[in-house]
Amino acid sequence: MANKDFILQRIFAYAGREFDPLVDKQVVEVLRSKFDIRLPQRSTVNQSLTSATSDHEIIRLILQYRTLE
Repeated sequence: MANKDFILQRIFAYAGREFDPLVDKQVVEVLRSKFDIRLPQRSTVNQSLTSATSDHEIIRLILQYRTLE
């Protein structure tokens, strides 16, 4: 559980605020407003995040966090 909490804190540090990385709408909003990242259209947000992992470290962390759920 410590690893999951550590990843979550890193996500918050990058974003500059707290949000739920499991809620697609919040993830998309944070990526757009804070990092100006527009995710490619895929059938799921996870697929979109996977397609955009090289855009910013926070995307890799969000995916990592989601796999721990």
